[in-house]
Amino acid sequence: MRLWLKDSERRPDPLPARTDARKALLAGSAGWLVALVLVVVFRVELAAAGLGWWLWCAVIGLGLGLAGLAWVQVRRR
Repeated sequence: MRLWLKDSERRPDPLPARTDARKALLAGSAGWLVALVLVVVFRVELAAAGLGWWLWCAVIGLGLGLAGLAWVQVRRR
């Protein structure tokens, strides 16, 4: 096996794979939404344990997921 090929010996690069990032973004956003609901339900216990910042982590995760979904929608047009 050779580590370096001349340009004349190389095969052409494959075409980029077409993917749909919306499914991944929706799944991730759904996960953050579930986390947000759970954190809101258990916010008193989490705050007592010093984990009150988990609420903002879930809010930011959900917000970034929705922003990513909006960005993908704009790029598809």
